[in-house]
Amino acid sequence: MNFDYTDEQVLFRNMAREFAEREILPFVTEDDRNTYYRPEIIQKMADLGLLGAPIPQEWGGLGTDTVAYCLVCEEIAKASASVFTTALTVHVSLFQMPILKWAGDALKKRYLPKTTKGKLLGAFCMTEPNVGSDSASIETTATQSGSNWVLNGSKMWISNGGIADLLLVLAQTDKTKKHKGIAAFLVERTMPGFASKDIHNKLGLKSSNTAELSFQDCKVPAENMVGQVGDGFKVGMYALDNGRTSTAAACVGIAQGAIDAAVKYSQERIQFGKPIASFQLVQELIVESIVETEAARFLVHRAAYLKDKGEPFTKEACMAKYYAAEVAARSATKAIKVHGGYGYSGEYPVERLYRDAMGLLLYEGTGEIQKLIIGRESIGIPAFA
Repeated sequence: MNFDYTDEQVLFRNMAREFAEREILPFVTEDDRNTYYRPEIIQKMADLGLLGAPIPQEWGGLGTDTVAYCLVCEEIAKASASVFTTALTVHVSLFQMPILKWAGDALKKRYLPKTTKGKLLGAFCMTEPNVGSDSASIETTATQSGSNWVLNGSKMWISNGGIADLLLVLAQTDKTKKHKGIAAFLVERTMPGFASKDIHNKLGLKSSNTAELSFQDCKVPAENMVGQVGDGFKVGMYALDNGRTSTAAACVGIAQGAIDAAVKYSQERIQFGKPIASFQLVQELIVESIVETEAARFLVHRAAYLKDKGEPFTKEACMAKYYAAEVAARSATKAIKVHGGYGYSGEYPVERLYRDAMGLLLYEGTGEIQKLIIGRESIGIPAFA
């Protein structure tokens, strides 16, 4: 593995960084306080090609490699984890990438170019009120009726659920088959029988949309099935592998944002006649974050590197997500300590970074779930008999 970035990877990283500084940072505090989703930012990302960066050019994307995409995720999340969640990990990793791998050319042609251009926003719908980590126990049902499938059930904690135009929905076609009966469907928001209700009062990620969804005799054309009956669980697991990789990159971005804020404040804050940056215990807090963040970044790029080679990367994605999420939370906590009382207020960004890091600890599976998967993959225990 080459630790040097290619010219193209640096180009995309710098593009995302400049965009974040120009278009996101001036509004991020206000939008967080007002829990406001700013659609014009998403469209501007689409205009730059960032809304489908790793999607091949034939389907409207830029065709970047996964390392470049992760660098984009890091830079956008460093500015706003809410914008990252809306535009990248949900829309690209969890929605576009599974369609690219599992859908037929007709579905790709119909939907993918519109999603890369910002004309359609996507969502991934697996979690339910009674089904979180045990994704094989999905209760939403899909029953075939002529040329349609009829969906009934509900989904919970769905990012973009209240604003997405198109939703990738997992449903059970035959409960006796367990995970082998799950199918994936592309559901348009305007299809009769679909409804959403926004979830409010979240701890973090306040500028991103989260919703509860309901399907009541929702008719979906048979041609909107992604893959075949029984492929749905594999579609979902592939989506999560991609989502964990990009979320890990976002956690690196949060950690780096916390470091940057702590360094800046420590150089400006004067105590006992000198900047607190000169105090060894303050330096220790910052150095610990720097070392851990660099290690997390390498884990992210390892998973991305394997994906680009076409090799299995489930274990590496889980390792990256588990470690990077913990690092983000620790780095944000240490940055608050460096800021002292000011870190506990909304006057500085570290308070928001901390709250967003708490959300990403849970996102795409808790650390405990990541460890279970890493253990299973390492020991060779099959997920299902």
